[in-house]
Amino acid sequence: MTRPWKHPKTGVYQFRRAVPEDLRALVGRREEKRSLRTKDPAEARQRHALVLAEVEERWAALRAGPKSLSEPEAHQLAAVCYDSWLEAHRSRASEQTAWHTGLFERMWVEAAPVDFAVGLDVLTRFDPDETVVRRQEGWCRAAADDLLAAKGLVVDDASRLRVAKAIGAAIQRASLVLARLAQGEPDEGQAALAPRAHVAADMGSSATVTVVSRAAGLAKGAARVSLKGLVEDWWREARASGRKPSTYESYRHAFQGLSAYLKHDDAGRVSPEDVVAYKDHRLTTPNAKTGRAASAKTVKDSDLAAFKTVFGWAVANRKLEINPAVGITLKVGKAPRLRPKGFTDEEAQALLAHALAYRPGEQEQANTAAAKRWVPWLMAFTGARVGELAQLRRQDVTRRGEHWVVRITPEAGTVKTNQAREVVLHRQLVEQGFPAFVQGSSGGHLFLTPADDGDVLGPLQGVKNRLAEFAREVVADPRVAPNHGWRHRFKTVGREAGVDHRTLDAIQGHAPRSDGEDYGDVTLPVIAAGIARLPRYDLA
Repeated sequence: MTRPWKHPKTGVYQFRRAVPEDLRALVGRREEKRSLRTKDPAEARQRHALVLAEVEERWAALRAGPKSLSEPEAHQLAAVCYDSWLEAHRSRASEQTAWHTGLFERMWVEAAPVDFAVGLDVLTRFDPDETVVRRQEGWCRAAADDLLAAKGLVVDDASRLRVAKAIGAAIQRASLVLARLAQGEPDEGQAALAPRAHVAADMGSSATVTVVSRAAGLAKGAARVSLKGLVEDWWREARASGRKPSTYESYRHAFQGLSAYLKHDDAGRVSPEDVVAYKDHRLTTPNAKTGRAASAKTVKDSDLAAFKTVFGWAVANRKLEINPAVGITLKVGKAPRLRPKGFTDEEAQALLAHALAYRPGEQEQANTAAAKRWVPWLMAFTGARVGELAQLRRQDVTRRGEHWVVRITPEAGTVKTNQAREVVLHRQLVEQGFPAFVQGSSGGHLFLTPADDGDVLGPLQGVKNRLAEFAREVVADPRVAPNHGWRHRFKTVGREAGVDHRTLDAIQGHAPRSDGEDYGDVTLPVIAAGIARLPRYDLA
């Protein structure tokens, strides 16, 4: 599996992957290289997965060889352009001057080669000479290239020309309709117009068409596959290559949501329209539990990332004909920050006091009550993720010389980096009796009970939810994450205490900032010294 590559000078992550030998002549280079435009490791991994899916889908199409499209298939592809052109100009039909219907008959005849990389701006004034005719034809060819690329189709030259001509015919028909509308004739087609595409046309550049006119469809000779089965098939391979169970859970949840929305489980029936509609549904429909719709970041980084990756894998493995999520994205703006991401002193003290004084309810499970008592304090003094601590087992807390040590390991459930690390317990946790609590436990997981089949991730999510609700009883401000706020605060407190950043990163499981910093280890004595510098929490 390839991973994001961090540029040693700029710190910006890149996608880099060697082009297979059999494709180098077709691709024209030995390496696929693209900037991921981020310095954040987590975001880089998400973007890397999306680029990887797109590249592998394109390589799969190249291996399959150019396809030949018939006239009906070309017109079916171009039908979306007819709807899009009407949609774009219907409200101002008389002002549509980008397409010249009087020049249509002069297109597609032999002429001297011209630069087809032109924009719509050159078509905005009537000019019947040969140059304008060729530029109008050129726009159709450029739109055909965009359409085929968005569709992930590699076709022969004859098919490319058929698609370009079909686009020209579609725009011609739409423009004639607009001309009639401009004369006051009734708009008979509006009610029946199906929203089959989204078109983004920059008037200063060639049109970009995202095609959404056809379902994914089964690859030739492939058996029918369900959405649920597709995720499971992908996971069998992804697990062997080192992908994390948490990624599988996220992707499985995304596909369950899509299936419930579509009211079917047939992967071959999913079209780009379906993906767009589900995206819009997620952004506008409040969740039954939270009362809020999904954020743009969640839809982009969870739902769309899952669809592009798994559908892309299905295309590369000859299960589906196309990836219906290709080209569908969502622009995520940066929300204004009105407060620190970490807990304030007052919030931290209130949360820890709430945990220290907690007494279990009558029907509450003992391990859930123990999680509410200890996990907030563990987060305060380790800066670990809530899930990493909620999955701790008795054997993960040991005495090492003069120190009590917590081992955070993917063996217990899941760790985001997939790497184990050890953190020395702060003296205040030892004084409160956490080691004694661990030694008095019956064994196994301290804060959860695995399912009958041994699954940990499901019960772990339940404990994380209970801990989030527990924190919200004290800190109701929605602008701070109920548990992740501890990770931000730990960094702040550590810096104020003079702990060097490499030690803080090692304690929290953050990646080193450079290749140089990745040399050598942050040893347990260094971690112990860093933890010892952290101040106590005085709740008096």
